[in-house]
Amino acid sequence: CFSTVSSIPDSEMPNMLRISKLTDYGTLIVTHMATAPERVISAAELADTLGLGLATVSKVLKALGRHGLVLSQRGTRGGYVLTRPPEQISIADIIDALEEHAFGLTECSANSGVCNLESHCRIRDSWIRINAVVRDALQAVSIAEMTPAPLPEHAPTSGEHRVLGPNRLARHAG
Repeated sequence: CFSTVSSIPDSEMPNMLRISKLTDYGTLIVTHMATAPERVISAAELADTLGLGLATVSKVLKALGRHGLVLSQRGTRGGYVLTRPPEQISIADIIDALEEHAFGLTECSANSGVCNLESHCRIRDSWIRINAVVRDALQAVSIAEMTPAPLPEHAPTSGEHRVLGPNRLARHAG
């Protein structure tokens, strides 16, 4: 409930109300893949297209693969492909694959037995209920809903260019 009475030191407490950069990047990667869900795309192409580092993209893809969201295909035309239609992959699925800690708005709503006051806490049940509502909302939003509409086809004029990747994320940094 409170970090001062938790058995986990403050320095190790997870950031509960923000997703990590890797999860944000994972969402960016999966939404890009969702624009052509049957297409096999390499980590290098994803990194180049999205403006992310190859090592970061590879790390994200491996974690997504371990959780069954992408499938790795070897060979000269190898790469990664989504394992399910974008409508069947939720934001919660990506969070589960990429966040280090179990989803929870408070430590006690994510993991039982970590707070010294848990057995006598008067608000834990409310936090668990709130946590479930937030979790349900994340589960209800599919990657298909997050996938941006295709950009209109036109040739950029001089001085005009498309910006991808981290600049898209910078708008949301705060």
